[in-house]
Amino acid sequence: MGIAVITGASSGIGKEMAKILSHKGYSLILVARNKVLLDELSATLPTKTKTLSLDLSKKADIFKLVKYIKKKKIDIFINNAGFGDVGDFDKTSLSKELDMIDVNIKALHILTKAALKIMKRRNYGYILNVASSAGLFYGGPYMATYYASKAYVTSLTTAISSELKASKSNVSISALCPGPVNTNFNNVANVKFDLSGISARECAKVAIDGMFKKKLIIIPTIYMKLAVFGNKFLPRQLSARIVGKQQSKKIYN
Repeated sequence: MGIAVITGASSGIGKEMAKILSHKGYSLILVARNKVLLDELSATLPTKTKTLSLDLSKKADIFKLVKYIKKKKIDIFINNAGFGDVGDFDKTSLSKELDMIDVNIKALHILTKAALKIMKRRNYGYILNVASSAGLFYGGPYMATYYASKAYVTSLTTAISSELKASKSNVSISALCPGPVNTNFNNVANVKFDLSGISARECAKVAIDGMFKKKLIIIPTIYMKLAVFGNKFLPRQLSARIVGKQQSKKIYN
């Protein structure tokens, strides 16, 4: 069928995407820091799978992956690795935020460029960048860095999509922008969602379907679609206040 690369594949949405694509017949290259979890997942999948233990907050590991995929005929590349944090901007960890920028922005940027070059040579392929509904709002008080990083992802993906359409390329790029999803993201970010989240399996299914349909922005739930649409009509500062009120409920006391 082809080869799919998934970063952040050891749990959550990435893990569920791996299951879906494997059952569709794709060979997989799965990337995450936790080799044990990757190998456990690989053992359950019906297609050939290569696991790579890499830390995408480290530039050397990013380029190890770039070097590896250059030798492959990649059909799908999914940038799923990413994490968040919560708290007042002046109180959150600078070290954690810089790692977040490295993973959510730098790694995604480098890997998107590498995958795009490979796919444009063959004039075929799908890139799926996992962003967030956060990337479609003006800003997110108490998750300032995370929202900003995901806005970068949606902006970059939109621009590349326009370039591909202008050149009549058969390569497609999409951004997944879910609201709350029940994954380990919540523990890493130290948040609790006031709104109920969808399952990682449901989110992954909507994402893969949307990717193959070449949708630019994929928003899994009606509620988030309405929230994003309504936000377009709000003044920037009012939008930030509304989002901030919701975000403040996530902070553990």
